[in-house]
Amino acid sequence: MKLIVFSKMLKELGISELIKFAKDADFGGYDMAVRPGYPVNPENIESALPEAAERFRSEGLDLPMVTGDTGVLFPDSEGERLIASMANADIRRLKLGYFKFVPTDMDYWLEVEKAREALAGWQELSKQYGVKVCYHTHSQRCLGLNAGTLAHLLTGFDPENIGAFLDAGHLRAEGEEFDVAVSIVKDYLSMVAVKDFLLERVEKSNHGAVRRRVVEAGQGMCDWTAIFQELKRIEFDGPISIHCEFEVDSKEMVPAIKREIAFFKNLHDRVL
Repeated sequence: MKLIVFSKMLKELGISELIKFAKDADFGGYDMAVRPGYPVNPENIESALPEAAERFRSEGLDLPMVTGDTGVLFPDSEGERLIASMANADIRRLKLGYFKFVPTDMDYWLEVEKAREALAGWQELSKQYGVKVCYHTHSQRCLGLNAGTLAHLLTGFDPENIGAFLDAGHLRAEGEEFDVAVSIVKDYLSMVAVKDFLLERVEKSNHGAVRRRVVEAGQGMCDWTAIFQELKRIEFDGPISIHCEFEVDSKEMVPAIKREIAFFKNLHDRVL
């Protein structure tokens, strides 16, 4: 497995600067955010993504996956354009956006059926272009918010084409232990995201309301040693994306990201 960094929090850096940052912080590559306003975006993807991949690889950096915009959900013409550009750049894993679920307005199983129809279309594109399409466990009223519900979406699809992207922090926020999640979707497990969460009581709340907050690794609820031991036990060989989505002042972001990378590098070396 290889530790990579989600470029979401490095939006202002160009490709040359991303390369320099990876060298300075000593990590293996990127989970590339392909979103509006980023160096590689939906408007320039056909030329910019293969060029970025070539430049990263020439510097010894990996680009094993792309994270699309949160609205990338359907295998329409734009979806095919994205996956075709990834194939041209030899990037073989795509993270989709999120199917939202509002329990007061939606029928759960009907929404699952709709999502599975979209995934069936993605599976055909995956077969055509050789790019696996993966769905991420994101807490708070998304379909597939943990592995138990993610299985409702994935079961029956070909694991060569449709994959699971487990997020250790979001799973913990939803109360699902990482080894349980792995057991549920192990045949589909393709990528892992790492970030730490705290659940905090909302100030002045009389109803026990809590909010979730992303914090630096080791300051939250995740048992990182157990998580990495589980990845070792199953001999996981996919990318581990370091998300760095904590709330810090802008001037503190780069030092915080470097601390996060160092934390997971040390953990990786110690456990694996």
